[in-house]
Amino acid sequence: MSRIGKKPIEIPSGVEVKIENNVVTVKGPKGTESVAYRNEVKVSVVENNIIVEPNSDDRKTGALHGLFRTLIANAIHGVSKGFEKKLEIVGVGYRANMEGSNLNMALGYSHPVLIVPPAGITLSVEANTKITVAGSNKQAVGDVAAFIRSKRPPEVYKGKGVKYEGEYIRRKAGKAGKK
Repeated sequence: MSRIGKKPIEIPSGVEVKIENNVVTVKGPKGTESVAYRNEVKVSVVENNIIVEPNSDDRKTGALHGLFRTLIANAIHGVSKGFEKKLEIVGVGYRANMEGSNLNMALGYSHPVLIVPPAGITLSVEANTKITVAGSNKQAVGDVAAFIRSKRPPEVYKGKGVKYEGEYIRRKAGKAGKK
């Protein structure tokens, strides 16, 4: 039995949970999220908690037990508080700005890089070098942040590029030179 799966998920005030046909639908102030779960687990609402229970004791079911408990917990956290990832742009002349809801970045290419956010994701820029990706779906927020980072990943010699806030870039020494 999964240790994570055993923990009940508390439903905060202002969040509605509906379970129908192996789909948990969570509605809150930040939006609506749905999580489809498999028949190996059973999901029920008891008082103000969601309980996820396995239907058997085999190893695969134990893994799915923890997985679906975490996915449902993330959906509840997303619709109540939301998720966000912060990115930093490092480099001379590298900057970002908002054009409506789209993100326009100058990353050293001959053309600007335009990012159109998918539905449910909001982008914001502070001080031309800090980008915030926010939304109610943890996976979508991470995917958009990774997509933005992929446009100019940090390089190892000077550290220039788009990186996550707090990400450590292992630096390499430059050319040693002739002696």
